[in-house]
Amino acid sequence: MAKSDIKRSHNLAMGLRMAYWAMHRRTDESLSKRRVTANQFVLLALLMEEDGIMQQDLVLRASSDPSTIRAMLVLLENKGLIVRNQHTRDGRALSVTLTQKGRRAYKQMWADTQSVRRRLLTVLEPKEIILLGGLLARINESMLSPKMLKSSPSKKKG
Repeated sequence: MAKSDIKRSHNLAMGLRMAYWAMHRRTDESLSKRRVTANQFVLLALLMEEDGIMQQDLVLRASSDPSTIRAMLVLLENKGLIVRNQHTRDGRALSVTLTQKGRRAYKQMWADTQSVRRRLLTVLEPKEIILLGGLLARINESMLSPKMLKSSPSKKKG
């Protein structure tokens, strides 16, 4: 790889990292009064999209690892926001479901984080948002390991 390519790839990686952490910190600030982190909010959002999914599917959809997801789910369960039960078709797996309290809390958190989403929309034009979404999906897929790529939610649906 040429020196200029190394520099460009490094700048791209650092730019993505900085943007992610800036958004992450802003989201954490918005959620601090609810004592929920941005990462926990992501899990609740995923459950709002598809409730009752297996814990291992949350790992994939959240782009995380099993230990981290399990720890966050324990915290959310202790707060009464989710419940985990044996999966109906796979007795070895756990199914994760939002409680009514969890649904109400998520709606409040969604409102609390509106300023973060609004800020994203103010810096990009609608066409840029679509373009960036596609570019980020390509980057994500290029970084997945073969094992992760095989079980990726986008690959299952597509």
